[in-house]
Amino acid sequence: MSVHYQVTFSTADPHGLAAFYAEAIGYVVEDHTTLITSLLEQGATTEDDVETVDGRLRWRKYAAIRDPEGPFDEFSGTGRGGRMLFQDEPTPKTAKNRLHLDLHVDNRDETVEKLTKLGARRLWDASVGPMSWVTMADPDGNEICVS
Repeated sequence: MSVHYQVTFSTADPHGLAAFYAEAIGYVVEDHTTLITSLLEQGATTEDDVETVDGRLRWRKYAAIRDPEGPFDEFSGTGRGGRMLFQDEPTPKTAKNRLHLDLHVDNRDETVEKLTKLGARRLWDASVGPMSWVTMADPDGNEICVS
C-alpha cells in the first residue's frame, strides 16, 4: 500500500516561497477559497486567520502547491498527490538542511538561470563520476540540487 505524503517547509514567507516553488517545478498554488469561505460563514475560522493574496482568500500562515495533473479535492483545493506545504515560521534558517530537493531537469543551465531570476542563488557545483549538479539556495536559504 502506498502512502500519500507532502513535503513541508517552515518559512517566514509561506506565500512567497509557495509561489517560488510553484514556478520552479511547474506546480500550481492551491486555491482554498471555497473551503475558507465556507469556514468563515460557519464561524469555524475568523478573518484573522486569512488574507487575500493574488485576489484569492488564503490562509494567513500557510500556503501549499500541488501537481496540476494530480488528484485534488475540489472543495478544499488540497492536492492528493505530490504536494508541498509552506508554514509560517519567523525563525531564520541557521544550518545546512537535513533534507533537500533534487530537481532532475532537461536543461540544467536554463533551470539554474530561471531559479536565479526567481530569487535563488548558486552555491556550488559538484560531481561524482559522470554525474554533476548545481547546488542552489532558494529565497529562504534552503538547498536545492539541479541536475
